[in-house]
Amino acid sequence: MSQWDGKSKGTVLGYKIFVFFIKKVGIKAAYLILYFVATYYFIFLKKSNTSIFYYFRKRLGYSYFKSKRMVFKSYYTFGQTIIDKIAIGAGLKNKFTYEHDGGEIIIKLLKEKRGGVLISAHIGNFEIAEHFFSEVDVNFQINLVTTDLEHSAIKKYLESITQKPTINFILIGDDLSHIFEINSALARNELVCFTGDRYFEGVKSLSEELLGEEALFPAGPFLISSRLKVPVVFVYVMKEPNLHYHLYTREATVKHRDEKGLLKEYTRSVEMMVKKYPLQWFNYFDFWNKIDNQ
Repeated sequence: MSQWDGKSKGTVLGYKIFVFFIKKVGIKAAYLILYFVATYYFIFLKKSNTSIFYYFRKRLGYSYFKSKRMVFKSYYTFGQTIIDKIAIGAGLKNKFTYEHDGGEIIIKLLKEKRGGVLISAHIGNFEIAEHFFSEVDVNFQINLVTTDLEHSAIKKYLESITQKPTINFILIGDDLSHIFEINSALARNELVCFTGDRYFEGVKSLSEELLGEEALFPAGPFLISSRLKVPVVFVYVMKEPNLHYHLYTREATVKHRDEKGLLKEYTRSVEMMVKKYPLQWFNYFDFWNKIDNQ
């Protein structure tokens, strides 16, 4: 099935090497290491290579050889976003420039004090979004609904060398306690953020077309968002050249209890982003559940 196992690749030693270069030599110097990392992934990670090649070849329609080149460039770009996230979290925010397209939507949402739902995706670098929102002169709290399946050793190391995030994490639990936490956050007029493009086995899913092919999406973000009667906003933070980031904010049209309609609008929104930033699609698994069936 086109599902994600909840864990990213990488080791603590690898992260420590990146941090050393970021601090001692500079961010762009740290990028140089990525040529070796991307080459290793390109040669040895057969499963993720096949998945991301399918995305470029079949979903975006690139030629065979261009798709192969893009696989390598995709790993390199993903590594850059990781380095950027570490650098910004370690206090080097001023090394980057930022552009907020649609910032007035967030300001309006916060000033209305109704709470709101943000839906993003595993494209770009959403984890640095709080650094955009901190520029808004309005008191706010973002609650990110997530799993806790990442490698604990890497998490512990990153927490030791980066600034404490202002984002509050709501962990998805089997006991559904996260539903009560979400409702409580919205009752406090806070923002609740979901990623809408990865689901796990045993979790309810919805089917919708993305880039011309049906795929499965977690039902939760769209079921909850279509029932809460609060504003829903799609948010993406995309990397651009010269240490520049561009945050896109777009308000969704939500009909009560129309989760399918909201999902369709979301997939169209994601499509526009990945066509503009094709190298920043970071779902390295059989997203469309097509590879084993070819």
